[in-house]
Amino acid sequence: MSASGGATGGRSDARQVPKPWGHELIWALTERYCGKLLVIETGRRLSLQRHAVKDESILVLSGRLRLFLEDDEGTVREEELGPGEHRRVATGRIHRYESIERCELVEISTPELDDVERLEDDFGREGTSEP
Repeated sequence: MSASGGATGGRSDARQVPKPWGHELIWALTERYCGKLLVIETGRRLSLQRHAVKDESILVLSGRLRLFLEDDEGTVREEELGPGEHRRVATGRIHRYESIERCELVEISTPELDDVERLEDDFGREGTSEP
């Protein structure tokens, strides 16, 4: 580990990725894990999606989030999360994040950034892994 705290460097390794719903800041990416900050603007939502390999967990830092998450029986359930609340999105589970009010989330996951199957998308990205 370098003196600046990262396995391959310091803050300069972070990159912001514009998204139609806001943006994400990828602040850690190794062969074993990924750390992101997601900023979702009010009323915007990510794709209804699932991952073949990626396993992720989220923590709401600020704002209000509507989480749609498939349960063990295959039913997509909706719940509201606020600051300090967190959930795991296990591999293969259908899910979507929707901002009730501008929110910031920390997402920690396995490193497969392009592992996304978009089932529905407000921005015409169904069937792609486009940002």
